[in-house]
Amino acid sequence: MTEDLDKLKKEYKKIQEKYSLPDFDDLNKEFMIDKLADNETDYLIRDIRKHLAEKLYAYLRFTETILNPSNAHLFMFSIIKTMNEDDKKKVSDIYKKLAENEIKMIKIDIIFDEKKEAEFIKNSYKLWKKVSKDILSIVEKAEKKLDDKFDGQRKDYFG
Repeated sequence: MTEDLDKLKKEYKKIQEKYSLPDFDDLNKEFMIDKLADNETDYLIRDIRKHLAEKLYAYLRFTETILNPSNAHLFMFSIIKTMNEDDKKKVSDIYKKLAENEIKMIKIDIIFDEKKEAEFIKNSYKLWKKVSKDILSIVEKAEKKLDDKFDGQRKDYFG
């Protein structure tokens, strides 16, 4: 595995230098691109872009569920109940940014262009660094409010 990871890092270094992409370790911390070490590909940049897009899509769905909880899991309603108007506005803004990013990804996915793939990776990394902080603050706030709500009211049964 170490050999495959070293090879991935060397291949990434080439495209990183060519397109001024984020450092491998930084991108890996956020998007676990080291999982691509097992893949044989002639288009590493496309695989990295797809890997980033998967994570961003998951958070697009998360924010969408908060904004439109019609088929949400029950725990999501607990999160939604803890949110104030500022939190909901923040989620709406995050959703808009992630949706715009998803549309760009679809365009890039249709016609391969290495330079556009690189731009998407750079922009997605920057986007994630911004929105992840806001998502974390909303989740932490919901977690604290849920803890406060349930402290002293916990029972070991449904009675």
